[in-house]
Amino acid sequence: MNRERYRHGSHTVTELKYHFVWKTKYSYPVLRGEIGLRLRQMLRAVGVEHEMTIIEGNIRPNHVHLLVSAPTHLSPAKMAQYLKGRSSYR
Repeated sequence: MNRERYRHGSHTVTELKYHFVWKTKYSYPVLRGEIGLRLRQMLRAVGVEHEMTIIEGNIRPNHVHLLVSAPTHLSPAKMAQYLKGRSSYR
């Protein structure tokens, strides 16, 4: 049993994973080349900043898939706000 995959609190042990998918407006294929690489860097930075672990990710030209593990105090809506908000702002 791999104990490192679980998050340990003072009285809890959790393993929460969330699958996020979002598309570009009108499915325009704009996430190519340097833009896709920059998006990958930004998502990693946001994950580190908010204690989220990006387990797996895939950036396609018109959509993004992320499998994220996060602490229990972050709701899925707040995680999506952090990930999508920072990337769309830049």
